[in-house]
Amino acid sequence: MQYMLLIYTDPANETPESRQAQMPRWFDYTRQLREAGALVGADALESVATATSVRNRNGDTTHTDGPFAETKERLGGYYLIDVENLDDALKWAAKCPAADTGTMEVRPIMVLPTPD
Repeated sequence: MQYMLLIYTDPANETPESRQAQMPRWFDYTRQLREAGALVGADALESVATATSVRNRNGDTTHTDGPFAETKERLGGYYLIDVENLDDALKWAAKCPAADTGTMEVRPIMVLPTPD
């Protein structure tokens, strides 16, 4: 099964120096996922300051600067993994460096039927 590990962090707890100091842990975590054959994909996201939200309402499309929701924590990136079950996905999420100071959201990928 595939799971999305969504990485939420609080930018107030981060500095450029702390991010740089954590990079070896992130590289190691990614390497472990790759070596275990669980890694499908992963990316970091640019700052929420670069986000644009799009909404269609009553035939009108609006673009709003910023993320969908105003929260203390921000979505900073993700890992897409392929593992046996939710327990395995939760174990990988707990190993992620972001779990130490932020939140990891684990969500299964929905398998949709193929249109005829």
